[in-house]
Amino acid sequence: MLYFEDFVPGSVKEYGSLPVSQDDILAFARRFDAQDFHIDPEKAKASFVGTLIGSGWHSCSLLMRLVAEAFLLDATSMGSPGVEEVKWLRPVKPGDVLKLRWTVAETKESRSRPEMGLVKFRFELLNQRGEPVVEQTNWVMFGRRGSGFEAPRGDWLKHSASYEPPQATVSAEPPTKPTALPCFFDELVIGESHELGSLVFTPQEIVAFARSFDPQPFHMDEAAAKNSSFGSLCASGWHTAAGWMATMVSHRRRQEAAVAPAAAPRLGPSPGFKNLRWLKPVYAGDRITYHSAVADKRPSLSRPDWGLFFHHNTGVNQKGETVFSFDGCVFIERKPS
Repeated sequence: MLYFEDFVPGSVKEYGSLPVSQDDILAFARRFDAQDFHIDPEKAKASFVGTLIGSGWHSCSLLMRLVAEAFLLDATSMGSPGVEEVKWLRPVKPGDVLKLRWTVAETKESRSRPEMGLVKFRFELLNQRGEPVVEQTNWVMFGRRGSGFEAPRGDWLKHSASYEPPQATVSAEPPTKPTALPCFFDELVIGESHELGSLVFTPQEIVAFARSFDPQPFHMDEAAAKNSSFGSLCASGWHTAAGWMATMVSHRRRQEAAVAPAAAPRLGPSPGFKNLRWLKPVYAGDRITYHSAVADKRPSLSRPDWGLFFHHNTGVNQKGETVFSFDGCVFIERKPS
């Protein structure tokens, strides 16, 4: 069992050999990120990248799975408050084989909770050529030696990293207000905000996602969750983030349906995001409503027909509490001259 004191700043380790098939990419994307370049090999040929690629949220979820396998399930993990930054450096493609490299960047004792400490990691997801495809920086909370932490027993890694959605999958529900028409880069208005839709996190969905990507006990088992610091079964933070993407894609589909075919601007991939915060747990039965606001925009220097669109995003539960937020960025098509 690894405690807070066992993580030494400057240490670097590697783990894993996780193959990613086309079926894996399609299964995740169909549920959470059903953009053409993630779900349709033929349509992907005409996309920004030119080939089928995995969702960036899928890459983050696979990184989480490798972290769990490598050391997290053998440690006094107490969850994470969020992610400082993620960079999607290269696309994950069918046939790639991924491994994890992690560096302990910093450690600090908790002032408010003496039974725990925080460890800052730099995680890298590498492909079979040793190229980094994802870089991630974030803090994880761990129990300290002598704190009385006991790991719950269970075969948490029984299931593979291939996503298997539950039979009763809950679809994203649209907002009650009409969806605004889609905008090209040049038409985006800084400060404009949209409600994307809402998603109910059922116990079946929470467990199904956790089995594949984040098999920590408090996401997998009600009894184990009850005895954890969360007090009840709660969703993986990456599940909450993937839920945002599912409502964003549904929002885009409604926008595209409101205009003539091919009149909507195309979206490209995202280079990454910053300041992701898991502010409150998302418990079984919670309904999370997601919002997105235009924070900034700038023309792309490398691709003159495209621009970069910066957005601030939030998720709010049925009590009106903000449970999730992050600052994202994505390529969007410029209006033809």
